[in-house]
Amino acid sequence: MLEAAWIGLTLVVQWPALGYLFGGVLIGLYFGVVPGLSGLVGMAILLPFTFEMNSISAFAFLLGMFAVTTTSDTIASVLLGIPGTAASQATILDGHPMAKQGEASRAFGAAFTVSALGGVIGAIFLGFSIPIVRPLILSFASPEFFLLGVLGLTLVGSLSGGSIVKGMLSAVLGLMLSMVGYAEMGGIARYHFDLNYLLDGFLLIPLVLGLFAVPELLDLALRNTPISQVSKERSQSTMLDGVRDVFTHWWLVVRCAAIGIYIGMLPGLGATIVDWVAYGHAVQSSKDKSKFGKGDVRGVIAPETANNAMKGAALIPTIAFGIPGMPAMAILLGAFAIQGLTPGPELLTTQLHITFSLVWTLVIANVLGAGLLMIWANQLARVSFIKGHLIIPSVVLFVFMGAWMASSNMGDWMTLMAFGVVGYLMKESGLPRPPLILGFILGPIMENALFITNQAYGAVDWLLRPVCVVLVLLILGTVIYSLWAGHYQRRHSDLDRNVQATTYDPQWSLPLVLVILTWAVYSTWQAFSLPFDAAMFPVVIGVPAIVLGLFGLGEDRRGWAQVRAGGPSVKHDFPRAALFMLSLVFLIGATVVLGQRLALPLFVALYLVIWGKYSWRFAVLYATVCWLFLQLMFDQAIHVLWYPSLLFG
Repeated sequence: MLEAAWIGLTLVVQWPALGYLFGGVLIGLYFGVVPGLSGLVGMAILLPFTFEMNSISAFAFLLGMFAVTTTSDTIASVLLGIPGTAASQATILDGHPMAKQGEASRAFGAAFTVSALGGVIGAIFLGFSIPIVRPLILSFASPEFFLLGVLGLTLVGSLSGGSIVKGMLSAVLGLMLSMVGYAEMGGIARYHFDLNYLLDGFLLIPLVLGLFAVPELLDLALRNTPISQVSKERSQSTMLDGVRDVFTHWWLVVRCAAIGIYIGMLPGLGATIVDWVAYGHAVQSSKDKSKFGKGDVRGVIAPETANNAMKGAALIPTIAFGIPGMPAMAILLGAFAIQGLTPGPELLTTQLHITFSLVWTLVIANVLGAGLLMIWANQLARVSFIKGHLIIPSVVLFVFMGAWMASSNMGDWMTLMAFGVVGYLMKESGLPRPPLILGFILGPIMENALFITNQAYGAVDWLLRPVCVVLVLLILGTVIYSLWAGHYQRRHSDLDRNVQATTYDPQWSLPLVLVILTWAVYSTWQAFSLPFDAAMFPVVIGVPAIVLGLFGLGEDRRGWAQVRAGGPSVKHDFPRAALFMLSLVFLIGATVVLGQRLALPLFVALYLVIWGKYSWRFAVLYATVCWLFLQLMFDQAIHVLWYPSLLFG
């Protein structure tokens, strides 16, 4: 084994493999920074370029790109409050508040350090654990996967916001949204309202960008202040402070790396829940929870450690059994096929040196990517001190093009706008958004697992399986703990356990909860007219959704009564918010007429002149740079399928 490890290292550091590795790292850093792009998109784009490469160079190129996307995705999460990839959603909860406090450099220092450590730990674990992980992986069947999804939703729902009822209601809303389109079983179309676009359901990228990006852009537009609410002169934090934080909380790093490794080994989950589970563990294992959601560096360390350690572990079922540990690994299996390699015994015996080359690629890529970002971190942190009106136009370009890449359909932008409104209302009403995203991601996995469980193990007998018993106890423990903590908070007003700092306004929360309750009743009622295969999951989710909705209405009714009795209320600038949303609608209309390559630069110029009050000369220069970027990146490099405009086709 040591000889195979040495051969694998020498193959990776030889030319041209080392050059492809470096190129892959640079591309991966970019794909992680831009919201809407990801390791999965990068794998799909780069795979055709590997046809003429040898095996070592091909895997160095692909894994070099893939390894660092969950390192650079921290940039958008911290600076903009937008998840660069699905694995950085939990980082927003404390990373973005740190940027608002002028501590972006500290957040970057901590995140990049633990990303390198987590990635290296995951890669080392991959190298030493392949022979012994088979029994562990095979101990999880469909019942365990279903309950693991419930546990993930319970953790996130109970820890996001001040109310476990609102958190869980947001989670079941995500599950209900995942049911739109063809059912996982039976192929029956559900809840699509005769819209062809919805037959395949809502797409993840437009939905995530709508929920997170649009509300943050709107907030920046209304405030026209830098992301940081502390002046650059008053900001005392440095990148080295973040590095010191990592060593201060070294035991948290070790625990979260273990969490990432374990979840990475479970096929099908991967990045969808690993950061949330690690974040939930950091909160629940902490004695002082008062700073979580308000800029606690531990809330950055935990998810960033786990989501990088997860990648090495995700290769274990891929290499050993040919089972993709996560969606991007399915594309990697395509690379194996191109190179004439078969996962399984071949990669563990005669081709063991190739397996170790993958290990060394992950190690080198994680260290190299984190090192490059460390060098650039101070420059990146300066973005948090730039006025909002200078940032918004370029971010709008990335957000809309990221959403467009989901399916190159105008429905992607409609989804983006619709969930932008939903995200804004949720933010204003205090309903947490992260549980919705996780529920939406886990919905298909849980529905498939529940159906197989019911067919293979019966209605309830599967709950007595040993691992299921442990998971049920963890779920009950999480709920009981959250209820106790909420009760404790109400009795000790000086302690604040809000994980997501949101402003609670019952006057807006009550109508929103009423809409969710109505949807829950409608979806459950409609499910009874569907075949059993397609109806089981909507009914199983719809019933608790109705119960949670009723409890939520009760909470909001009491809150509304306090506001009407003279309690504190929240002021909203809805006229200007509506005007900003209308400007985005103008962008969509201009695209229909002119196409994206003209409409997006036109929006950039008009926004800078009208909203930012900048000169036409500066606006045209800014718009020209954006047009060149659209041409070079999206047209020439990615070959995006543009919208056929009325004037230019």
